[in-house]
This record gives sequence, C-alpha cells and structure tokens, in this order.
Amino acid sequence: MNQPPRARDLGLLACHVCGLVSRNVGASSMLCPRCDSSLHVRKPNSLGRSWALLLTAMLLYVPANILPIMRTASPGDIDDNTILSGVVELWNNGSWDLAILVFTASIVVPALKFLALSLLLLTSQRGWGGWVRGRVRLYRVLEFIGYWSMLDVFVVALLTAVVRFGSLSKVEPLPGVIFFALVVVLTMLASKSFDPRAIWDGKDGSE
Repeated sequence: MNQPPRARDLGLLACHVCGLVSRNVGASSMLCPRCDSSLHVRKPNSLGRSWALLLTAMLLYVPANILPIMRTASPGDIDDNTILSGVVELWNNGSWDLAILVFTASIVVPALKFLALSLLLLTSQRGWGGWVRGRVRLYRVLEFIGYWSMLDVFVVALLTAVVRFGSLSKVEPLPGVIFFALVVVLTMLASKSFDPRAIWDGKDGSE
C-alpha cells in the first residue's frame, strides 16, 4: 500500500516550537516567520541527545531508589527511608491506596518511560519502518505521561505520611531526593529532545 507523502518530500518544514508549517527554500539557516526559531528538517543530533539523557537518567535511577530520601528523627529513634521502604511502611500501616500511588508514580512510571523511549530510539536509529501507527501512539502516551511527571510529588506524601509529627520530631532530606529529582528532569528532557518525525524515516515506511 502506497504511503502518503511526508512533509519533507513536499518541501515543507514544521517549526518545533510553535508548529507553523513553512516552505523549505533550502537556506542553511531558515527561521520561523512566526517565532523566529531555527527550522530544521529534523532536530539536530536528536537521537544522540536523547540517548545521552536517557542513559544518564537510567544510571541515576539506581541510587534514587537505593539511597534514603529522608531521615526522621524523634527522641530515641532515628529512621532513614528509601522510596521502597516508605511504600512498604505505608502498606503495613494500612495506607495501601497511598502506597500504590507512590509506587506507581515513583517506580512504575519512570520504568515505563525508560522502556517506551528506548523502543522509540532503537527503532528510529535502526531505520525500522514497521508499526508506525503503534509507535506514534506510544510517543503520544509518552508525551501525556510527561505532562504528569510531577506525579512523583506523591513522594512528598510519603514523607509526610511516615513522619510521626510531634513537638520534637525532625525531618531531614537525604541524597536520594536529589537523584530522584534528576531522574524526573532528565527523562523529561530526553523525551523533549527526541524528534518524533524520525518515526517516519524507516526503510519502508510500512505500518
């Protein structure tokens, strides 16, 4: 089945900032008439930047889950909590709904973003032309999740739920919080760096 022509085949360029479609005149430095952003057939070094950001986020994902994210101190008791230990404590204390929310936002969602973006990058890099519609849907889901990346703020609920608030209680953030925040930011940047137009650059363009 013949595929419809791509914008690149028709000599058209879409601005990745405002979305305005312009005619490609072949100039080395074309600017968008609407927002003055640089126009490119494809984002320069899109795959390389996305891979670099994604792999860095994957590496930081390990200490983000291993290192404690907070320390709660009260008279006679000092307790360090990682994300997983906090989820377990919430579950054991009967707050299973909050435990599920924290586990989903802090563990499941980042892992799914890693898998989805890795699949998009691998198939685009290898020029695989199959399952185009499916990969487009996957990218849209990834974008949707990106808007809700700050669901990880449920970790804050974890911090408040495990603390026995009292006049002498004390809460201190620990290095795990920094690694966790970096994972969220880097995965968002990796997704934004990926050029979805590369999905249509497969060898056969078939679906």
